[in-house]
Amino acid sequence: MDSIKDRIKEFIKYKGLNNKQFEDRCGLGNGFVSKIGDSIRTQKLELISKSFPELNIDWITRNVGEMLNTSSHKPIYYEATPIQQDVVYIPLVNQYAYAGYLDGYTDITYMEQLPKIPFIVDREGLGNYIAFEVKGDSMNNGTEESYLEGDRLYCREIQPHLWVNSKLHLRKWDFVIVHTDGIIIKRIIDHNVENHTITIHSLNDMYPDRVIDLCEVKQIFNVIESVRPRRR
Repeated sequence: MDSIKDRIKEFIKYKGLNNKQFEDRCGLGNGFVSKIGDSIRTQKLELISKSFPELNIDWITRNVGEMLNTSSHKPIYYEATPIQQDVVYIPLVNQYAYAGYLDGYTDITYMEQLPKIPFIVDREGLGNYIAFEVKGDSMNNGTEESYLEGDRLYCREIQPHLWVNSKLHLRKWDFVIVHTDGIIIKRIIDHNVENHTITIHSLNDMYPDRVIDLCEVKQIFNVIESVRPRRR
């Protein structure tokens, strides 16, 4: 399929609907399908995804993967489990588990076997939370912003459909990026939504900036909080 509109139409045909039926079920305006351009607003994508959870949004927006989410293509988002009003247990990926996470993040059995640690959230477990342990020194420049090896980063996932037209670099956030080459902790300093690329930056200036294609990215998490364990 050459365009977003073509892929939407293919899905509508697959479901045995016409454009009006699809628009009505999603709560979209009349004529939405015929007016689709090169991108779809995040709010519209969320309406479509809510109405048709089986539809692979990455396929619609970027022609990545298959039309339908399946066990082999759909990532398993590990929902935080509330244990009190504002405390949840979340999985911890320590620095020795990085390689295993790349292969196992879609495997519910693997995710359930990861150690769990408590984390206080400002809302009652909304979103997909994971903690990552810092590996290496690429984000250590000797300032208070630094992350040291062994620090724990409490992170919340940014859903893939938000990568399409939400500028990830507009806020001074740090990110954990699950890339085909490995798990990296960086700052995003540019996001080219047309080319689907991001420029990642290390605080340690020994590491040069790098442009990566979002097609090579499996997951993106923004760092909510960092915790430094006591070192004796």
